[in-house]
Amino acid sequence: MALTAEQLRQGMERTLGPSLNRLHLSSRFILTSSTFRLALLYMLLVGVSVAILLGFIYWSTAGYMARQTDATIGAEIQGLAEQYRRRGLAGLSTVIAERIARDPQGASIYLLTAPSGNPIIGNLDSWPQVAPDAGGWVRFRARQSLAEDVTIEHETRAKVFRLRGDLRLLVGRDVRELTAIRQLILDAMTWGLAITVGLALLGGWLMGAGIVRRLDVVNQVSREIMQGNLSRRVPSAGTGDDFDQLADNLNRMLERIEALMLSIRQVSDNIAHDLRTPLTRLRNRLELLHGADLSDEARAEVEVAIADADELLSAFNALLRIARIEAGSRRAAFADLDPLPLLQDVAELYEPLAAESLQTIQVEGVAENSPCRLHADRDLLFQAIANLVDNAIKHSPSGGQIRLHAECSETHVELSVTDEGPGIPPELRDKVLQRFFRIDESRAAPGHGLGLSLVQAVAQLHGAALSLEDAAPGLRVRLRLPKQAKMQTNPSAAERPSSPV
Repeated sequence: MALTAEQLRQGMERTLGPSLNRLHLSSRFILTSSTFRLALLYMLLVGVSVAILLGFIYWSTAGYMARQTDATIGAEIQGLAEQYRRRGLAGLSTVIAERIARDPQGASIYLLTAPSGNPIIGNLDSWPQVAPDAGGWVRFRARQSLAEDVTIEHETRAKVFRLRGDLRLLVGRDVRELTAIRQLILDAMTWGLAITVGLALLGGWLMGAGIVRRLDVVNQVSREIMQGNLSRRVPSAGTGDDFDQLADNLNRMLERIEALMLSIRQVSDNIAHDLRTPLTRLRNRLELLHGADLSDEARAEVEVAIADADELLSAFNALLRIARIEAGSRRAAFADLDPLPLLQDVAELYEPLAAESLQTIQVEGVAENSPCRLHADRDLLFQAIANLVDNAIKHSPSGGQIRLHAECSETHVELSVTDEGPGIPPELRDKVLQRFFRIDESRAAPGHGLGLSLVQAVAQLHGAALSLEDAAPGLRVRLRLPKQAKMQTNPSAAERPSSPV
């Protein structure tokens, strides 16, 4: 079946669109780079230098020829004036006639007129209708009759000289060759300057593109490190230049930071692991004590102690879950799933808890029969969404509504949880993702400040983008997951190469 023009256009946009967008962004980044701006400054300096050089060449060639022409005209006038003084009008006319006869091409211009303005002798038909300047020089287009049927017109430079008896003498030269040479030099100057500017722009573009390409690698590695992949390193070209030295220094700094972060994380994980066992034994003993014959006051104190032990065990279990997620030990559980039933299961689990505060949970998004699939770990995503819903229930007012939303695109699935609580100030939205961080208003509520840290760990494992936004009122937490998860590589300490500390 033949394709329509609209279908062809849409197909080309889908095929070439991403490449054109990347080219546009790369070009815009190159044009705004400091290297390209330095190249433009260099181009300006070179352009000014070339313009000065070409101007000097113009002055020393065309200017010299013009001065030689003026000197020749001045010498002829002085010679003819001397002939007039020695031989009178008749002798002057004879000399002019001889010179005109020796120049059949009309390169030299002569015209002698009477006081009335009528021509006496010369190769011009009439006196030019141009007023001379202060030095007596005129420039005009001369019309000469070389034969009965031959008339030429050309650019002429001449000088006016007054003789005794109120006679006027005009002596000039055809400056067509001089004008052509001037134009040739100006064209050469224009092309030379244009080529210089073009080569400077090309050189600036190539220099900027090379440096931007190497900086883009550093920026890409930096973005991956900011997303939590501390194992990434800046690649080296092996040339030993400034960029290689910078890459080596950055890599040594990253190794130091990774070692310190791993050490801190290992300490907290070891504490959680080592203390969980004695805490579990302590809780079991409290349970046994709770079943013994105790007074009501003692029994109440035992119940409080059990609740405190459960809270500590919950915190340690959360720390260990985060550690396992960050170590990537759950990647084998990734499978294709539909996000909408996942949200419905979370809502069903928390509906009784929300009903106690007269709150409602609403699930919105794609239809159940839509082809929206996601490659992810269902249990971890369930736990992350459950943490967000639990926070929303704690911080939403009585009678509030909690919305769970799923939205599907060609490459990503976006899951969000929105509440109607007080929200989080913009300056604290990065800090609440840290372990044990709680804003002052939430310290009275139960919890340990690990819920959002676990959500962030799940997001990093799936290569997802986690964002906290103002829902006006309330808070909206978005998880933007790729349909085919780009899982973060975060090897364990045993798998990583050793680095100096």
